[in-house]
Amino acid sequence: MAAAPHLPDLTDTPLADSPIRRYATVMTEHRRYPSDLSDARWQLIEPTPTAWRTEHLACALDIGRPPEHDLRTIMNAILYVDRTGIPWRYLPHDYPPWATTYWYFAAWRDEGVFTKLSGLLHRLVRIAEGRAPEPSACVVDAQSVKTSTDVPAAGQGIDTAKKIVGRKRSIVVDTLGLLLAVLVTAASVPDSVAGTALIDRIAATHPTIRKTWVDGGYRQRLVEHAVALGIDMQIVRRNPSTRGFTVLPRRWVVERTLGWFMLHRRLARDYEALPASSEAMIHITMIDLMSRRLTGESTPTWRDT
Repeated sequence: MAAAPHLPDLTDTPLADSPIRRYATVMTEHRRYPSDLSDARWQLIEPTPTAWRTEHLACALDIGRPPEHDLRTIMNAILYVDRTGIPWRYLPHDYPPWATTYWYFAAWRDEGVFTKLSGLLHRLVRIAEGRAPEPSACVVDAQSVKTSTDVPAAGQGIDTAKKIVGRKRSIVVDTLGLLLAVLVTAASVPDSVAGTALIDRIAATHPTIRKTWVDGGYRQRLVEHAVALGIDMQIVRRNPSTRGFTVLPRRWVVERTLGWFMLHRRLARDYEALPASSEAMIHITMIDLMSRRLTGESTPTWRDT
């Protein structure tokens, strides 16, 4: 068998600075994706995952071994999945391996890192808008979405009113449309049942809230439950004689937030096997939106072209 041909070293030759060599160098470098964090956005996000890593390294058995992957690159990969809707295994090769990225996603999901980061950015946005850090009013609504084949049948249900087989996202937002709490259930779970769990959570985590608005799908017993917790709940009903789309007072805020979700294709349908992963993806979406809002960056869409 003939020996493999020897490739000469072109470093000190005229080809070292040739267009072909420069093109090869550029192609080996990481090219930024539209979903990647800018320096300003990473500066807002960095303290939370860094504190998490520091705590875990202190408890790790292999103390002294440096982490293999940069946290910013990991976060960029997670945002890429959330923004584009691709499966984890389809991550581009210039990101860390998909299994590593998913491990971080699952760890941060289970330990509440996404929820904590979303809450921190929420307060920063309110302060930047000239509001108090903690809200005094909120809006509750639910959205039923279809699911993928990855979702177990036991975790799905039928929303008979909207004729959707899948899951239901019940969310609470403040008057700016920023997420306060989210609960993902089967689509068959009544709005009032999910709403009761959310109102209990809001009363515990945001004691400053004294007013909330809901739509006609929430029952009177939920209103009474909210009053018992010191929260005045008002049902905003749609005029039955009105046809077509109509902007309803207060409720339009939460409807706009549900529209923001659709900018991230991972939320166009529920692809997550676990409801906790679905909730984490919603928090990641709000982290993306709020960090852009704080830095004045826009979310690229096809309309920008």
